[in-house]
Amino acid sequence: MYTALKRTIVPLCMGLLLAGCNNQHTQQKRAAAPSQPALKQAPATPIAEKKDELGEQSWDPQWDVIVEKALSPAMLSNQAARAVRSDCPRFSSMSEADKRAFWAYTFQALAGAEAGLTPTTDVRHTEPEVAVQDTVTQRMVRSEGLLQLTYMDADRYGCDFDWQHDKSLPAKDPRKTILQPKNNLLCGVKIMENQILNLHRPLLSSASYWVTLRPATPSYQVFAKQMKNVPAACEKRTPPMQEARVRHSHPAAAAAVTVPAPPAAQ
Repeated sequence: MYTALKRTIVPLCMGLLLAGCNNQHTQQKRAAAPSQPALKQAPATPIAEKKDELGEQSWDPQWDVIVEKALSPAMLSNQAARAVRSDCPRFSSMSEADKRAFWAYTFQALAGAEAGLTPTTDVRHTEPEVAVQDTVTQRMVRSEGLLQLTYMDADRYGCDFDWQHDKSLPAKDPRKTILQPKNNLLCGVKIMENQILNLHRPLLSSASYWVTLRPATPSYQVFAKQMKNVPAACEKRTPPMQEARVRHSHPAAAAAVTVPAPPAAQ
C-alpha cells in the first residue's frame, strides 16, 4: 500500500512543482516585457480636415502612433512643458497620453505647413542661405518628405536615410527611404528633441531647423494656422463656446455671474 501511495504522490508533487516553475517563469517574462506607452489619437489639423472632405490623401492616424512611441521621457517633462508653453499652457499637468497626443498633433501641423501632408513632397530651394550642397549626396540640397528633411540629417541626427539605395530611384518614388513616413517622422522627432532638450530652445525659435517654426518669418503663419485645433487638454481655460453652452444649460450658474454696478455718482 505504501508503494502504491508513493507512486501516486511523487508524480503529483512533480507535476505541482513543474506547474509552479512554469507559472513563475511566465510571471518573470511578463515583468521583463517593456510596458507600452499610453497613446491617444490627436485631433485633425485644418488641412487634414479639408483633405478628408475632398477625399484626398490626408494624415494617417498610424503616423500619430509612430510619433508618440518615439518620444523620449524627457519630451514629456517640465523642460518640454516650458518649451511648448505658448501652444500648450497646461502641458505640465496633462496626462501622459495627452502629452503624447499634443506632440503627434504638432508634427501633423508641421507636416501640413511643410509638405501639405504629402509624403512624397520634395523641394529644391534657391535662396542663398539654404541653397547649399548636401554633404551626403554631393548635390544641391533638396528638402524631402512630410517634414522636408535632407540626406545630411542622416549624419547629423542618426536618421535612417540610405542615399545609396535611393539615388537610382525617381525623385518622388515612395520607395525612397527619406520619403517613407516612418523614417521621416522618426528623424523629425530626433531633430525636435535636439532643439528642445540639447539646445534648450523652445518649440518656436528663430534658430529652429524648420523655417515654419521661426515666428518672425512669413512661413510661420502657415504653421500657426494648422495649430488651431490643438488638443483641448492644452487649453488654459474653458473655450468661450463651451462656456456659453454651460451657461445656457445651467441658468443658476449664469445667474451667479454678476456684472459690477457702475460707481455711484459723486
